[in-house]
This record gives sequence, structure tokens and C-alpha cells, in this order.
Amino acid sequence: MKNNPSLKGLIIAVVVFVLAFGIYFFFLAKKNYYLVDNPTPETYYFKINNGSEGIISGGQYVNVDLNNGKNSIKVFDQNKKLLYDSAFEVNKVRGLINIAHKDYYINRQYYGYNLKKDSLLLALDKTFIDGKPYFGGAKRFNKLYTEDFYYNVDEEYDQVIKNIDKVESRSKIFRKQDYLNYYKEYYKF
Repeated sequence: MKNNPSLKGLIIAVVVFVLAFGIYFFFLAKKNYYLVDNPTPETYYFKINNGSEGIISGGQYVNVDLNNGKNSIKVFDQNKKLLYDSAFEVNKVRGLINIAHKDYYINRQYYGYNLKKDSLLLALDKTFIDGKPYFGGAKRFNKLYTEDFYYNVDEEYDQVIKNIDKVESRSKIFRKQDYLNYYKEYYKF
């Protein structure tokens, strides 16, 4: 075969293209999944869509498979006594099932150049937790299911988001105590 520079260039371009997508999908792509979370010290048993029984101990979260559309869940206490049987609607590719109906907070963090974080937070609504005001407008959530966030309870905010020429934001769902710890560490008023 003759030395063909066009063919060599095409092969190199294809290899670099495949390598770039491989690196993205294995290391950089954000995984989409659903979690059942239990912030309490109790143990719960659950069945989703009449499937196999799952167990979640205190303080744990478990990845689960959900169908797009209507889903059902049965939750049992540690003695396997039925606590509730409920249904919920799944529309997005990530979500959280609040098995114990405890308080969670969905917080929005802002990114961008020339961002005046303190004045931005003061302009947003206050959230009252245990009678104390918290700036930033975090939304309290205690229902069975939500998918109104970008980062789940087991993920951290990105430290830096590149190529932003305006102010943007990302939302994260926190357990109550995790939100209080994050607020105390991140915001200095």
C-alpha cells in the first residue's frame, strides 16, 4: 500500500475522536440515576413497582431503577409492618425518593464572573429552619419524590464551571443537617 497522507490523517482523526468520547463517557459524563434516601436512624424495607424487596438502613442511600411515568412504592418499618403504599410520577432522568418524609433543602448555587455572592443571597428569599433565617432562598422539600435538582445528595457542587460569561446556577438537594453544615461552611455573613 502506498504512503497516503490523507488516509493517515483520517485514521488519526478517528482515533482521537474515539479517544475523546471515551474519556468523556468514562470520566467526565454526569451519571443519571435515582436514589432512595434514608436520613433517619431507622431501617426501612421497600418494594418499588412490586419488584424485589429492598432494605435501607439509617443514613444510607440506595440506587434504584424507576420507569418513566407512574411508579409505585410500598414502605415497611423494621418489623415489616406496612407504613404506606404510594404512587409518584417520574419525568426526568434523576430523582430522589424521600422514604421517611423528612426535610430536605434544594439550594441553588450561583457561578459567574464578577459575582457578588453576598448581595445576591441577600436579595433572594429567606428560608426559616428551626426558627432561624437562612439567606439564599433554599426550598424545603418533605414529600415522597422530587426531581427538581441538578446534584443529588451523594454529589458535590462543581468547584468551577468554565466558559461562563454570565451568572448561572446549579441546584443541589441536601438532607437538613447537611444543608446546615454546608451553609455554615460556605456562606460567611
